[in-house]
Amino acid sequence: MSKSLAVHKPFQAVHPPGLELGCGVGHLVKLIVNRNISSVYASVYTWCDLELTLVPDDGSSGQNESLRLRRRLSKNSQSQWLCHCPLRALRVQQLHWRHCRHFQLMRMLSPSLPATLIKNMMLAPGPQRKLVETWQTRERPGSPQNLKKLNNQDFNHLRSYYLSKGQLFEDGTFPAHASSIGPQLLPEDTLRHITWRRPIEIQHNPRLIMEGVSRFDIVQGEKIGDCWVLAALGSLTLQKHFLENVLPKDQEFQDNYAGIFHFRFWHFGDWVDVVIDDKLPFLNDKYLFVHPRTRNEFWPSLLEKAYAKLRGSYQNLHWGYISEALVDFTGGVQLHLDLPASIPKLEEVLKAADKSCCLMGCTTPGKQSLGNTEWKNGLVKGHAYTVTGAREIPYKNGSEHIIRLWNPWGHGEWKGPWSDGSAEWNRVPTEQRRALCEEKDDGEFWMSCQDFRNQFSSVYICNSTPTFLDFGDQHNTTWFMDTHASQWIRGLSAGGSKPQNAEAFSRNPQYFIKVVDADQKENNVVVSLMQKPPNNAQDTPKLDIGFFIFWFQDQLNGLPAAFFSQYKFTPWKEGFIAVRDITGCFTLSQGTYVIIPVTSKEGQESEFLLRIFLRSQDYSKDPNTRLSLISPKDVAKQNQDNNYENIFLRYAKQGSDINASQLQRILNEVLLKDQTAGPEGRFSFDSCRGILALMDLSSNGRLTLQEFKNLWKCLAKYKDFFKREARSLLGLLDASDLRNAVQAVDITATEQLLHLMALRYGNSSRKINFPDFVCCMIRLETMAKVFYNLTEDGRIYFNETQWLIFIMYC
Repeated sequence: MSKSLAVHKPFQAVHPPGLELGCGVGHLVKLIVNRNISSVYASVYTWCDLELTLVPDDGSSGQNESLRLRRRLSKNSQSQWLCHCPLRALRVQQLHWRHCRHFQLMRMLSPSLPATLIKNMMLAPGPQRKLVETWQTRERPGSPQNLKKLNNQDFNHLRSYYLSKGQLFEDGTFPAHASSIGPQLLPEDTLRHITWRRPIEIQHNPRLIMEGVSRFDIVQGEKIGDCWVLAALGSLTLQKHFLENVLPKDQEFQDNYAGIFHFRFWHFGDWVDVVIDDKLPFLNDKYLFVHPRTRNEFWPSLLEKAYAKLRGSYQNLHWGYISEALVDFTGGVQLHLDLPASIPKLEEVLKAADKSCCLMGCTTPGKQSLGNTEWKNGLVKGHAYTVTGAREIPYKNGSEHIIRLWNPWGHGEWKGPWSDGSAEWNRVPTEQRRALCEEKDDGEFWMSCQDFRNQFSSVYICNSTPTFLDFGDQHNTTWFMDTHASQWIRGLSAGGSKPQNAEAFSRNPQYFIKVVDADQKENNVVVSLMQKPPNNAQDTPKLDIGFFIFWFQDQLNGLPAAFFSQYKFTPWKEGFIAVRDITGCFTLSQGTYVIIPVTSKEGQESEFLLRIFLRSQDYSKDPNTRLSLISPKDVAKQNQDNNYENIFLRYAKQGSDINASQLQRILNEVLLKDQTAGPEGRFSFDSCRGILALMDLSSNGRLTLQEFKNLWKCLAKYKDFFKREARSLLGLLDASDLRNAVQAVDITATEQLLHLMALRYGNSSRKINFPDFVCCMIRLETMAKVFYNLTEDGRIYFNETQWLIFIMYC
């Protein structure tokens, strides 16, 4: 959660008839806050057309001391204001409204303040916190306009706080300590001799940026093998629209300097703001890692530090895949091409990528190591380079495709054909030779595309959409993207990679796309799959991941096991290697397809992000429901059980109602009579109280005959389903079967919902006994019905008292 919020009670005031909540002009709004809290958050939710002005209650009217909220909102809109002002009692000065349904003021505690200042705050459980994050803004959490904050650190709040204190920021979450370097990168004795210095201690006039940002500002350090990061960073400097997102402009050493900087990276589907202090590691008076070519320019070192913090330590930058850094700097999709194998139209792909402002990098063969061997041709073994250009130029009586590359070392260049000063340039027209060839030992050089194929092992291309495929007659294509974040869960959605094991394989998540006739083009579908390391631990071994694509004719909500066991064609597939993300490009004919992301082995768990790029926006969806195993006729038959009245009268003392204790006897003695139940498969008194509360319409702790009838119908339905689906003689239901149960009651079965149900009601193996299954389904069905009964616009509204009353008896 990016901010800690405490919601105040709605204002008590006279308001127009029909308004559930509101506040009156002149009414005193009391904000009891800590003196260090620097912001007030006000939000107006749906059904509102409002103008509001709040001013300090002490009568001052200074512009910087008033909280003025002026915004007209149309129906079904939402807005927010963030205002910095002295926090004291505020009075509503003006208020004009129409159809005001819900209005609240909330105080916002700065997450950057010491923990002692933020005590007595209760954070909502995980699922509720995610909902709150979404409600607070119209922008999706993690979008460039609504960044997530690493470690809940807010750059503006932190900088303001330390400026007001006259102190320099020190980042306790990534301290100037050996732990931020990592335990295995350097010998222990070397770690003890590392010192940390701020740029103001190194240079008299430090600057973040001097005369713009360039790849030539970067010089790789000798103690860490992060050429993959710096090669991607070199490419980033060429694309200003991406660079400005990663490197914000609202920071420097001259104005508002408080020893704090921030950078932005894309991390598993979200843009994340990473705050750092400006202490840099030194060893023997030399930069330990990357250092700038210009002595008083510090953006390369600070950006490298921020990226190290995102990944856990500098050690986690030691060896890696340039493809990961390219994606983290852009939020885009990357394409990996193996060399030197013959790749059709490689020249066209590289030219299209260069023309459409893609980021590009490449690697030479060989294992990465410090002090990499430099070959006689000038290239370095096992090293990453930036692709900085691709051209087709006149040469002799024809043309030549050439590639420009840059070495993050800042020196060391190719010595073969088309290198600086080579004879080939003499046969190029003078004007083009002067524009392209500059003899400088800056690590940048040209080489022929054929030599590029032969000398390099891989090339990586990245952009927001797959524009690198827009060449030939497919230029100016508009791409559409669908994103699906989910997870493989043991026993629920981690079915493995063997379609022949149809029952398990069918549990894997399924995502449908439709290719239309107008989309009959080459490489018309691109699929990207990314796995997220558990707890963001970058050194955790990666799973072998991949995906299948199946074609089918009939439109279904989900494909059952029988589909995969009877499938007669060879599916498309990609991946099944232990990397963070894989991408596949496909030429699919007209039809409907299902994309199934998998791990190589059944039961392997991980979160994943699936992105699907289509040349048309006709159809793409996540089937949150599967085919139901309960037909409407089955349900109708189940609901015809009329024995409930005899059962009720047998256990009711006065024949009018029953309490939780009597309900417990009914469930254990009657409902479980022919139900296999282990030692823990009985209805506890607490679970019966919960069931009763959900069915108790009068809120008196008892069930009437009619209420019991409604409950008994549900119980019969659940019992029938459980008897058919329980796969064990011990009477346990696999979590994977919850999907069908939820489908049967017409509720959307998202992976997140199923996961939470399995965690809340399953045992350690995520298997569910019958009593827990009943409690789970009754709560689910009842809460869904409550929502549909209360909503008018897709949301429901409570004041604090209503909310507490609701959750305490349900």
